[in-house]
Amino acid sequence: MSADIREIAHRAAARVFAERGRVEHPVAHPAREAVPGVDVVLTGARPSEAPPRTGRALVTAECLASTASGGSFAVPEDAVVTPLALEEAQRRGIRLATAGAREQRRIGVGSDHGGFALKKAVLAWLAQHGHLSVDFGTRDENAVDYPDFARAVAEAVASGQCELGIVVDGAGIGSAIAANKVPGVRAATCCDVAMAKNAREHNFANVLALGGKGERAIALEMVATFLATPTGEERHRRRVEKINEIERRYARAPLPRT
Repeated sequence: MSADIREIAHRAAARVFAERGRVEHPVAHPAREAVPGVDVVLTGARPSEAPPRTGRALVTAECLASTASGGSFAVPEDAVVTPLALEEAQRRGIRLATAGAREQRRIGVGSDHGGFALKKAVLAWLAQHGHLSVDFGTRDENAVDYPDFARAVAEAVASGQCELGIVVDGAGIGSAIAANKVPGVRAATCCDVAMAKNAREHNFANVLALGGKGERAIALEMVATFLATPTGEERHRRRVEKINEIERRYARAPLPRT
């Protein structure tokens, strides 16, 4: 089987898993059983809709042509969005908002033991505000290794299975570092609302890293701001593309030993 065929098969399988509320991701470490709760749990999911009825509006990739990258496209109520339109929206960072309803987004969430309590609060907030959340663990406050959970969230975001990600550990630093090792991920550790807004608007961050020891109300306000802020104008995009070029240049470079 050629590399192209394998890639097509992988993307098709990923789409099926995503629509069923499941995400496949390899968690590479010596003993998987030492990382409890890595299996994915999807909260807020709705049963699959029945086949579209005749006469429903159809949103295709061509419909998104006039929408700026990072912008929002209003999907008519009860419309059908084609798979190619979904891929185009993911590629260009376009949010699909259903007219007359709250915008529903798929958010990957993960934490270590130090961020577990805040992660539970984040999941509750996402459900309350109508978002789909994919919980990558951990499931309790027993000690675990933050890179495993940060990687799982980052891979889901990079693959398009989740639109954005939120990772939580004691300080929010280690998880951001780990997540940023996954190509295509821009994780930002934020300490206040202004940083969360800046991370999205200026840096096109797609993963928010939080410290579990901070004030919960401020953390949830940062989550709300991060999700509500669109990516910025062309001058910011041009600078982010320079970050992407650095990533492409060193992606295959040998790593120094720590």
